[in-house]
Amino acid sequence: MSHIDPERAAFEAFKALPRDEPVEMLNLIRLREKAAYPDGREASGLDAYRNYGTHSGPIFTRVGGRIVWRGRPQLMLIGPQDERWDLAFIARYPSAGAFLEMVTDAVYQSEAVPHRQAAVEDSRLIRHAPLPAGDSFG
Repeated sequence: MSHIDPERAAFEAFKALPRDEPVEMLNLIRLREKAAYPDGREASGLDAYRNYGTHSGPIFTRVGGRIVWRGRPQLMLIGPQDERWDLAFIARYPSAGAFLEMVTDAVYQSEAVPHRQAAVEDSRLIRHAPLPAGDSFG
């Protein structure tokens, strides 16, 4: 089973958490080899995801979002060996409300989301409350 868009119950749980606190969203993305556009247009999954970034970027910036870390996963050291991720990044928002503003924006929904849906084979999006960084794991 792939996960591309949030399920209603998870979205409602997200909205029930505090909206006025900063959040960091861990994104794990597996791209389709070939994008699955409903209109049949040809593109790679990576190209479709780049189009998603082009269309979502101005809205992401407007709500105060920024990418604080990104990487290309290379090896699953601990975890299911059949999971494969092409992209990983952490997006920081000044508040959960800012994230909600972005994902419910009409332009985001109409111009960005279709590219993400065409590009993504599977994904994980995990909300985090930021904690102080340091020199130890605990």
